[in-house]
Amino acid sequence: MRVAWRTVGSILSRVWSEVEAAHDRLANVRRIGIDEISYKRGHKYLTVVVDHDSGHLLWAAPGRDAKTLREFFDLLGEDRSHQITHVSADGAAWIAKVVAQRCPDAILCADPPPSLGFASGGRYPHHVVRWATEALDEVRKAAWNDARAKARQEPKRTRGRPRVDAPARPAQELAKALKASRYALWKNPQNLTERQQVKLAWVAKTDTRLYRAYLLKEGLRTVFQLPYEQAVEALDRWISWARRCRIPAFVNLQRSIVRRKVSILASIEHGLSSGRIESANTKIRLITRIGFGFKSPEALIALAMLSLGGYPPALPDRI
Repeated sequence: MRVAWRTVGSILSRVWSEVEAAHDRLANVRRIGIDEISYKRGHKYLTVVVDHDSGHLLWAAPGRDAKTLREFFDLLGEDRSHQITHVSADGAAWIAKVVAQRCPDAILCADPPPSLGFASGGRYPHHVVRWATEALDEVRKAAWNDARAKARQEPKRTRGRPRVDAPARPAQELAKALKASRYALWKNPQNLTERQQVKLAWVAKTDTRLYRAYLLKEGLRTVFQLPYEQAVEALDRWISWARRCRIPAFVNLQRSIVRRKVSILASIEHGLSSGRIESANTKIRLITRIGFGFKSPEALIALAMLSLGGYPPALPDRI
């Protein structure tokens, strides 16, 4: 249309400024979700705040640190900040620090984004399950690397089809099988295919340490599907199990969970879901792809606010 991206960005910023001046979008905000999202290569991030009750995008700004988040609470004001009752966020210390300073009466819930698409729906903190999945994958990679190291000591085969009397290479076969077990270990049991179920049974017979790590991951996932009273007791039992499991990745994981235990249990008790803020992040990513020509984050933020802020502009011939 022979319109420069700079002009498009200026139009968006102007229209959003007019919409923002005509509405008090921060009125009656009680429950918010805070997250960060990458919008450009080179570690360029936006800090995003979403209203849990309406699902609208409340605010976004470049950066992902305490200084950036304080700008939101400065805009919100001291009185409205003290009216916030719940805040969902990941385990970032800078978010917890600012929330404690600006809305000390709010309940901080650890309810961040879903993990890699493998966590099924529910109300448990998906980020905690992602930590468990990453710990499990660390154990799998260690077992795979051990098998590869043993495979290097086995006699090498020549090119082409191996001879009938060629020596067996059990370590090489073990390494291949461990590498192919990734998705069988990651996915929830109810989502496993028949082949993945067979693979999981093979892991249980072949590598008891890796299978124990899988059971730890599944045990933690199960904790967050229980009612609050049962979840409190089950989480304590899981922490005790992980502390004694002699698997370093899960020993370190239980330490992280102990540090965030209050916010993790708060997310279960109050039933906050990460769906609101994850939906906003997905749409912002789509907007980023559509507006690939924007040279500044301000134009991206303006377009995101117009699309997701609850006050879309009236278009010609549209009701």
